[in-house]
Amino acid sequence: MMMRKLLALLIFATSVANAQYTIKGTMTPPEKSDFLMLHKLEGVKPKFIGHTTIKYDTVNVNGEKQALGRFTIQLPKNAAPGAYRATYRNQGSGFIDFLFNKENIEFIFNPKFPDQSVVFTSSRENKLYADYLQAYAKKQNKLDQYLLEYIKNPNKDTKKAYKKDLKSLKELQDGFETKSEGMLVHHFIKASQRYNPSSLFESVEEFSEFTIENFFRFVEFDSKQLYNSSFIIDKVNDYIFYLNTAEDPEAQKEIYKESIKTVLSKVSKGKLKKDLVHFLITSFTDKRDGEMVDWLFAEYYEDLPSEDQDEEFKKEKLQILNATVGRVAPDFSWKEGETDYQLSSLNDGDNYLLVFWSTSCPHCVKDVPELHSFMQSHKNISVISFGIENESDKDAWVSFTTNKLPNWHNAIGTHPEHKWSNETVQKYNLLGTPSYFVLDKDKKIIAMPDQFEDVKKYFESH
Repeated sequence: MMMRKLLALLIFATSVANAQYTIKGTMTPPEKSDFLMLHKLEGVKPKFIGHTTIKYDTVNVNGEKQALGRFTIQLPKNAAPGAYRATYRNQGSGFIDFLFNKENIEFIFNPKFPDQSVVFTSSRENKLYADYLQAYAKKQNKLDQYLLEYIKNPNKDTKKAYKKDLKSLKELQDGFETKSEGMLVHHFIKASQRYNPSSLFESVEEFSEFTIENFFRFVEFDSKQLYNSSFIIDKVNDYIFYLNTAEDPEAQKEIYKESIKTVLSKVSKGKLKKDLVHFLITSFTDKRDGEMVDWLFAEYYEDLPSEDQDEEFKKEKLQILNATVGRVAPDFSWKEGETDYQLSSLNDGDNYLLVFWSTSCPHCVKDVPELHSFMQSHKNISVISFGIENESDKDAWVSFTTNKLPNWHNAIGTHPEHKWSNETVQKYNLLGTPSYFVLDKDKKIIAMPDQFEDVKKYFESH
C-alpha cells in the first residue's frame, strides 16, 4: 500500500514537472550581466513573469574556444499565448521579443545586435515569422528599387518588372497567410505587409504621400493579439517620429500634431487609446518638448475617462519639463560678495546664458573657460554660471571662478549629502554637466544647446 502511494506520488510529480514549456536562449558572445527577466507584453506595461540566471560556458568551434551565455526559464502549462520579452540588460535594446503559443522555444543571438542576429532553432511560430520577414523584405526591397529607378527614369521595362514582382509579393503574402492560419503569428503576418501602389509614381512627393496615407492599411487597432505585443506601439512610433518629418522646428510641431490626430482617430476609447496617449506624452517628455506635452495633455489626456487619468503620472512628466524650451526658467538666488541676486529680477542683458558646470567635471574645466572667451564678443548676453559642487570643493570653485570667469554672475549650489540633490539642480532636471540654457529677457527658455559647439553656433546665428 505504501509503495503504491509512493508510485502515485512520483507519477504525479513527474506529470507536474512535464506540464511546463521551456524557453532556452544562447548568447554569443555573452553579456556581462548574469540576470534575465521575462515579461509578457500587455499594452505599454509589460507583466513580470519570472527571472533566471545566465550561466556561462565555452565551446570548441574549429579548434577555438568560444564563450557562451545560456539561460532557461520555465512557463507553466496554463501560460497565456502572446508576445513575451526576455530582458538581459537594463538599458538600451537589451531584450529579445518572441511569440509564445504553447510550445517550447529555443533561440541563439548576439546580445549586441539582438533583432538582427536572433535565430530560432525551435518554435514553429517564431521560425515561420522569421522566414516570412526575411522573404518579404527581400521582395519588398526589390519593389522599392523599381520605385526609385522609375522616379529617376520613367520607362516601360521598369513598370513591367514592377508589376511582375508585385504579383510575386502578393503570392508570397497569401502563401504565408495560408501557412499560418490558426496560429498566433497569423495576426502579425497579416499586419506586417506593406500596401504597395498598383503602378509606379513619377515623383518622390507622390510616393511619400501615398506611403503616409496607407501606412496603417493592414493594422487592426482592435486586435488583442497586436495590442498585447510591441507591434502597434512600434508602428505608431515609426509613423510619428520617422515617417513624418520636417527640417523647420515649427513645421515639425504641426506635422507631429497632424500625425498624432491621424493615429488617435483610428483608435476607439479603451486601453489602447490610454496607452498610446501615455506613450506619446512619455516620448515627447524624453525629448524635452514641453509644448507638445502640454498639447497632448490638453487635447487628449484630459479627454480620457477619469479612471484612465493618473495625477502622479501628469505631475511626474510636468516636473521633468520644468526647465525646457517654452517654459520660464525656474528661479533661484545667490550672493556675489555682499550683494543678493535673483534670476527672475536680473535686467543686465538682452538675453541670458545659464550654464551649469562643476570643477570635478573634466569637460567643464576645459569648455567653460573657452565659453568665457567666446562670450566676450557677445556683450549683450548676460552669463550666469552655476557651479554644482560638494562642500569640500568650494575653495576650488572660488579660485576657478575668480581667476577664469571674471565679469560673469557666478553662483554655487551645494548639498550636505550629495551635490546633485541641490534644490536648484533638481528643479532643472539636469542629466549631466555642462548643461546650457539660453533665456530671453523675460527668462523664458528659448534654446537648450547640447554642447559648447552648439552654444557657439546658436549665438553666431542669432
